[in-house]
Amino acid sequence: MNGAESLIRTAIAAGVEVCFANPGTTEMPLVAALDSAEGLRPILGLFEGVCTGAADGYGRMAEKPALTLLHLGPGFANGIANLHNARRARSPIVNLIGDHATWHVGADAPLTSDIVSLATPVSGWVRSVRSAASVGDSTAQAIAAAGRAPGQIATLIIPSDCQWDAAERHAAQIEPTAAPAVSSNAIKLAAESIRKGKKVAILIGGTALRARGLKAAARVAAKSECHLICETFPPRLERGAGTPAMDRLPYFPEQAIEMLKPFDTIVIAGAKKPVAFFGYPDFPSSLIPEGINTVILADPTDDVPAALEALASEIGAPVAVATPSRIVRPERPVGKLNPMTAGAALAAAMPEGAIVMDEAATSGAPFQAASAGGPAHTYLALTGGAIGQGMPCATGAAVACPDRRVIAFQADGSGMYTMQALWTQARESLNVTTVLCNNHSYRILQVELARAGVTEPGRKARSLTSLANPNIEWTSLARGLGVPAVRVEMAEDLMRELERSFATPGPSLIEMIL
Repeated sequence: MNGAESLIRTAIAAGVEVCFANPGTTEMPLVAALDSAEGLRPILGLFEGVCTGAADGYGRMAEKPALTLLHLGPGFANGIANLHNARRARSPIVNLIGDHATWHVGADAPLTSDIVSLATPVSGWVRSVRSAASVGDSTAQAIAAAGRAPGQIATLIIPSDCQWDAAERHAAQIEPTAAPAVSSNAIKLAAESIRKGKKVAILIGGTALRARGLKAAARVAAKSECHLICETFPPRLERGAGTPAMDRLPYFPEQAIEMLKPFDTIVIAGAKKPVAFFGYPDFPSSLIPEGINTVILADPTDDVPAALEALASEIGAPVAVATPSRIVRPERPVGKLNPMTAGAALAAAMPEGAIVMDEAATSGAPFQAASAGGPAHTYLALTGGAIGQGMPCATGAAVACPDRRVIAFQADGSGMYTMQALWTQARESLNVTTVLCNNHSYRILQVELARAGVTEPGRKARSLTSLANPNIEWTSLARGLGVPAVRVEMAEDLMRELERSFATPGPSLIEMIL
């Protein structure tokens, strides 16, 4: 057994099942070692940002880490943007990065770089091994670190000689650390604040937006009549029939401040204190208006569902609360496609149990409203703002949940960052329907120009927000990467193509001209 084989067998023993890989020369022993044991599925991504984004989607849905296998510092750097998103989502991921042989690093070969410095900003745990004998134990520790609730990124750097040199054994699994319990004082303070408040909101985020946390939040709301608000970009949110009604904190700061202004008390459970995405003139960073009593029930890294359950008990909430179970879909839309008709069509056709990865940007809001009472589904958001997350994240979600239909609700501009994910979907026969919003522009930048007071952009400014001249032929791109694709301009045609796609195994792309 060599170091690479020790690593692979350790990962399998720890329950890791998937490796999203874009390897190079320094990872060849690891590539060969994948054939030494059964139980670890390698999935090739044609760009490292696809691998890291897929590991994010997999981690959100499987609730356990996948591996990524990346080539030296430059390969890892190609995947950092989606690791930034994954860090914000608190997704469990283990990055494996090959490095030059320990005795070759000093030669300063062209691909030599400071991998530790690259990895540290997006990782909660980083280690570079120095011998083949230590690879197994370091791998077990990396997997346990990634699995520490609610999840984090662990990065293990393995020089080539530590992969090919002899190793005696693989390591046993290390049990990950559970999320810490919230103190009784925090629960009592939140309960007292709810009792004293005249108009109370609970801002919910992180693991509290899954089934157990939502059930507890519904109990608290039923007893206290408080208002439930979801963080703006939830890593994973269970929505639709059977879930409690809640608003989503708006993206633009003036809208968020206006939503929060009526409350005298805000209890935060599993979210960070909300701040504006960017600094704007005459707007504060904090979105909670001054004078509002703000109470932290649980931080995102705490056991938030348990904290909400304890809060429900503390205020004497009912043990169970009925939530609307009747599925309410919008009417089938007709006419030319626009964000309203596109969102209604998707909500009207969406199957039970779908997973929706939303990177539709300016075209996505109508779907959120139209699907609130629809069939139960899981909603994934762009957590860190680094665009190009949508299609890779949907890819990983489909690997984690092969029996569920995944919908990549995708803007055209951000889709161009990581469209290579389509090839992986085709190769792996993944059940992903990409619904592509093509408005031939970076529409969000046009909105931001207008917000900055530039109502009539000049030629140069217009050129930097337009994706026309030439228009991007998405159906051609998708077919070239092995994914069946159609273009639609009418809502009736979109409904037909959505229903066809949802009934057909494998990936497809529907390009909507908006």
